[in-house]
Amino acid sequence: MANMIGAGVLLSTGFMAQQMGPGAILLAWLAGGGLALCGAMAYADVARLIQESGGEYRYLSRMWHPLLGSLAGWGSLLLGFSAPVAIDAFAIGAFTNTLVDGPDPRILGTLVIGFLTLAHATRRDLSHHTQNLLIALKVGLLVSFIVLGLFLGEWRWPDWQPPDAVDGGGFPIGPFLENQYWIAFAFSGWNAAIYVSGEFHTPERDVPRALLIGCGGVALLYLVVNWIFVANLTPAELSVVFEYDATRVTLGHALVEKMGSALGADAVSLFAILAFTSAMSAMMMVGPRVYAEMARDGHLPARFASETSEPPMGSVFLQGALAIGLLWTHSVLEAVESAGGVLLLFSMLTALGLLRLPGARLGPRMAGLVYTLGAGGILAYGVANNPHQLWWLVALLTIGAASYTVRRQGDPTFHEA
Repeated sequence: MANMIGAGVLLSTGFMAQQMGPGAILLAWLAGGGLALCGAMAYADVARLIQESGGEYRYLSRMWHPLLGSLAGWGSLLLGFSAPVAIDAFAIGAFTNTLVDGPDPRILGTLVIGFLTLAHATRRDLSHHTQNLLIALKVGLLVSFIVLGLFLGEWRWPDWQPPDAVDGGGFPIGPFLENQYWIAFAFSGWNAAIYVSGEFHTPERDVPRALLIGCGGVALLYLVVNWIFVANLTPAELSVVFEYDATRVTLGHALVEKMGSALGADAVSLFAILAFTSAMSAMMMVGPRVYAEMARDGHLPARFASETSEPPMGSVFLQGALAIGLLWTHSVLEAVESAGGVLLLFSMLTALGLLRLPGARLGPRMAGLVYTLGAGGILAYGVANNPHQLWWLVALLTIGAASYTVRRQGDPTFHEA
């Protein structure tokens, strides 16, 4: 839940409302949630059969080939976790500046990364308690926003029409499909529990529960939040998201300000800060487990592994250092958006791999096939609109192949293992 719930749900509908009506918007979010649940069902069965930490790095190595696992591992290290942590850290500083006058957002972002690094590198119970506290606060604020919107907002079906509606007045199939790409980003993180499978007491039971309950709960929250937006804001009011980069104003701000609550607008900023912090915390908890598995297999130095019951301290500090470096030296948002398609490819291969995994159940296999087909369409759209994703695939292929070759030469039995 911490990985999924972010600013995306407070922004996406503003863009969608310029071409899609209320019914199409809600149906789009319902379809996106259904697709994510199909992926969660497939991953739940994979987690039942492969009860190890490491996520796609471990799964693809087992189901397909260690080379694919190597690609997924390096993708996680370079793109999947460190760059989003840097982006979220900058956003925390920027949203804090909407509440009080503060310094360069990168300074506060660095401090947050440092705090979370220490929290997740020391004791496992401290790491888990920190994460649980953050997600509890975030969900509590989101539920409070929902209660406010339902009790003070409109209940009747909205009658507004999108200003840029497709000619003909029929169902906007083009915008509906196009926006699935961004809805998929809002749901990204539904698979976070797999990265720490080995740390659950009974992973064959608890990881599937975490995947399905977390994804289902977030899908429901997203649907209710978007109903509140389309029922209470017009397309003109929803268009405030076009100024987000400069103002950091979300649809939550627009709604509570329309209701006449300046304090509520500040609370939305606080929610955004907690949303980014808990997402960072989740990524800094699960990402290092991938690097630790890579270190055990020889893709990284042994110091990044953890042979005890405590967190992989070296890997936690590695991710913290990479995130701080990216925060101060690069504009990484475009890179993450471009690489998102590459990471989507790994999840598709994992879901599809369930078809060849002995002991897999029929229902999850069908769900995995549905997810593969749906995610494949989303990926095709993303590549068509951003061909730079292919360059990220080439870069990861080069790095992963080199890492796999070096590892194979050092241990001829690596593939068989």
